[in-house]
Amino acid sequence: MMKTIKDVANLAGVSVATVSRVINDRGYVHADTRKKVEDAVKALNFSPNEVARSLYKRKSKLIGLLLPDIANPYFPQLARGVEDRMQEQDYRLIFGNSDEDERKEQDYIQTFIQNNVVGVISSTNYPHSSIYENLKIPVVFLDRTSLDRPSVYADGREGGRLAAKEIIRRGSSRITVMQGPTHIRPAQDRFEGAIETIRAAGLDYRVIQTTSFSFNEAGVWAEELFKKYADTDGVIASNDIAAMAVLHEAARIGRKVPEDVQVIGFDDIPMSGLLSPALSTIRQPAYEMGREAAGLLIKLVEQNAIEDKNIQLPVGFIERGTTRKVRTDG
Repeated sequence: MMKTIKDVANLAGVSVATVSRVINDRGYVHADTRKKVEDAVKALNFSPNEVARSLYKRKSKLIGLLLPDIANPYFPQLARGVEDRMQEQDYRLIFGNSDEDERKEQDYIQTFIQNNVVGVISSTNYPHSSIYENLKIPVVFLDRTSLDRPSVYADGREGGRLAAKEIIRRGSSRITVMQGPTHIRPAQDRFEGAIETIRAAGLDYRVIQTTSFSFNEAGVWAEELFKKYADTDGVIASNDIAAMAVLHEAARIGRKVPEDVQVIGFDDIPMSGLLSPALSTIRQPAYEMGREAAGLLIKLVEQNAIEDKNIQLPVGFIERGTTRKVRTDG
């Protein structure tokens, strides 16, 4: 029969509340009482969860994973990479979805700490938040860059350059670039890479500034884009979700893709290839990024030697139906 916290309390001769305090390591418990509870836990082999097991292993195998928006299929791809790599080493995940909200993010970090995690992987929008500076456990930023913290990210600047190069090669000259949130470094890298390449080609560009990568607002920006820049013939979107919104809006107002307007996304989420026309995009290796971040964090937790604390993965252009074929003469 499975033992309960009540059985532990009876054997140790203490209250359930005391057992709970010991197991969760919250609040003061006299050393003798703590010993009684720990002995009872061992004797009954009581193990309600990873937190309790860590009591007598003295080493938790829990990792906190914080993502900004699970409605965006890109982030579950990252999570999958993290989880698969962690499971190979017998680590488990506690997961938080911050909705790009700093308050919510801080609450999750608190929850992680209360659950005795040994490390955190965070796709934070706030890498400079004091909550990270004050953490006493290793942190790896995923899909985010930070000079002073270990991080795993894709080459956003090269991604922006590629998107611009490919849309220009295919004949767009009145290009609108959707600029991702200004406080997210990889988003700015993409933006800067794109405009650098457009300028070098001697072309003008227009900008639609977005404040998040969220599903909910993508339609609003797509609408604004065509209202402001009705003659645009090429759109470099901030991510695939924004690109999908642009395709939807183009269809609504009767602009043909790719004949009238070409669109390039960013991420290569699984559904990009299922659209009609299928989305040309810049692929970030999300699953591999997740695996790399997990591997890096495991090394930090286990205090193994680390050659490189900042891991940048390559990106590539995926040609589908929202860009025209390159004309080859002859």
